[in-house]
Amino acid sequence: MRRLPVYLLLDTSGSMTGEPIEAVKNGVQMMLHSLRQNPQAIETAYVSIITFDSQANQIIPLTDLASFQMLDLKASGTTSLGAALSLLADKMQSEIIKTTTEQKGDWKPLTFIMTDGIPTDNWQTGYQKLKSVNKGLIVGCAAGQGADDAVLKQITEATVRLDNADSESISKFFQWVTASISTTSTKVETTGVELAGIDQLPPPPSELVIVA
Repeated sequence: MRRLPVYLLLDTSGSMTGEPIEAVKNGVQMMLHSLRQNPQAIETAYVSIITFDSQANQIIPLTDLASFQMLDLKASGTTSLGAALSLLADKMQSEIIKTTTEQKGDWKPLTFIMTDGIPTDNWQTGYQKLKSVNKGLIVGCAAGQGADDAVLKQITEATVRLDNADSESISKFFQWVTASISTTSTKVETTGVELAGIDQLPPPPSELVIVA
């Protein structure tokens, strides 16, 4: 079976303390609950979570939806986006099954990056490493006024902006992520065609403004 790898890169820096980090945790739980109702997604989608604060950690490796157990998230430290991009490149290399003459590999991955701040490390180095890997479709979310959508626009195929990093706005983002994963898993399962671009994802809700 060909898997649809989904990577969530979540900012857990100190500025996410309080309502934002709680909203992210609730958003992931809501996403899992919804995707488990979708027969195509539960067959196809495998999810990994990478958090980044003063360092980057893959807290959950690529895992099928039925087995996925969310861990608690704590907010502290700085915003090491470059380290997260570098770690993502490593995990894509080691976790995603490549297509060979003998077998069909996994589908191209879907990656969602959410941050409420500005990178505090050298994000370009991490991005260069990521570019050398077959990275699939990357979507960014700049949450709140302190987020730097200019950096995300350089890394992603599309970036959406939330005016506020509050629970309602973050919930809307995760609803869109859920719909995007559902749509993609259904598409690859039924047509066997890779996702080619952002225009094939469902349109985001009005709270999410596309900036790139």
